Amino acid sequence: MTDDTTLPFAFPAAQRKKVTAAFDGGRITSDGGVMLLAEAERRLGIAAKLAAAIPDGRDTSRVIHPLADILRARIFAIACGYEDACDLDSLRSDPAFKLACGRLPDSGRDLCSQPTMSRWENAPDLRSVIRLGRVLLDLWLASYPAPPAQVTLDIDDTCDVVHGHQQLSLFNAHYDERCFLPIHVYEVATGRPVAMILRPGKTPSGKEIRGHLRRLVRHIRRRWPITRITIRGDSHYGRSEVMDWCEANGIDYLFGLSGNAVLDRLVDEAADDIRTRRALEKKPCLRGFAEAGYRAKSWKRERRACARIEATRLGLDIRFVVTSLATGPAEHVYETLYCARGQAENLIKLHKSQLASDRTSCRSPLANQVRLVLHTAAYWLMLELRDAIPKAHALAVAEFATLRLKLLKIGARVIETASRVRLAFAAACPEAPLFRHLATALAGP
Repeated sequence: MTDDTTLPFAFPAAQRKKVTAAFDGGRITSDGGVMLLAEAERRLGIAAKLAAAIPDGRDTSRVIHPLADILRARIFAIACGYEDACDLDSLRSDPAFKLACGRLPDSGRDLCSQPTMSRWENAPDLRSVIRLGRVLLDLWLASYPAPPAQVTLDIDDTCDVVHGHQQLSLFNAHYDERCFLPIHVYEVATGRPVAMILRPGKTPSGKEIRGHLRRLVRHIRRRWPITRITIRGDSHYGRSEVMDWCEANGIDYLFGLSGNAVLDRLVDEAADDIRTRRALEKKPCLRGFAEAGYRAKSWKRERRACARIEATRLGLDIRFVVTSLATGPAEHVYETLYCARGQAENLIKLHKSQLASDRTSCRSPLANQVRLVLHTAAYWLMLELRDAIPKAHALAVAEFATLRLKLLKIGARVIETASRVRLAFAAACPEAPLFRHLATALAGP
């Protein structure tokens, strides 16, 4: 049967010369930048660490594809924009991917195929999946040369729409979709992922959130016993069970707080003052802040509530937060500390939209959790690549999609001889100086 991809096809003529093309260029890769990811992976050692967490009962004398190589190929593919395991059926013979996984581009054995990868995505049991999550958590802890004085962890969930009959999927009326609602935990100050937890498509309860935080903080405390930890999240994470647990374990918190008539009465004097001054000064908008002690019926004690009050021609808009922080004015607590939580949504976008971590199409929830782990590993590689870019360069703050376009999607001819392997990149590559710098910087100690 004829392979249609090798048949020539035509483009419009150029200066009376016929233009034809075919996918028969030989050992050419369209992802030469995967070599940079390979250097980043060697620095982190993430594939070997993940592989060590999964029991491998195969006969070592007959193993063709070591588990670390299988995971490494999958992580590289995700970072380069190939989020489906079936893409490995083509990429397994790509010379740059083979070289990035430590195999010779021509004489080396091809990488694993899609069925092999799919089997290993479904292989880990619950204990192995828990160990995989701890590998990612340890990676974040190890990113600090010494325990920091304090860290702020942002917790949020995101809608992961399902496309079949996956276990744990539920209909969510808010999103009007059948979905998962995985929990993402980030350290926003550095952009580093801390934990990714697949869960049913419903809003988490206070007991569930408390359980996740308890396991997370317990593991952190083993390495950082005196580090001050602050948990920050939206209003549906500010449950009484969560705040009680935080206060009992020396954890600071800062959560959104849904408004009600009682809270409005507590800040009514400040709100009336702001509304009156806006009208007298004829400003389109005037913002102010207030705070008060508040105790809901389900709370065991009174807590500090800070309000942002905004008066416009349309009326008042009042937003509240509840916090264990006793110091700092209400304006600082809300605008500086709480509003920084919005950056976590940008990090989720990098993880979900630009690394396609919502491709959780396996039937088993354990397999889908493994996929979340692999996509988070790809996130770490892209973050390591971006951190190596000089701060003055425009790409030092670029999103992952831009990094992929500028640095990973670079064509190259791969030439293997008896004594060396040579990658011939395009002479007109716009990012050639930066690419050369990163190759040296990532290969360093």
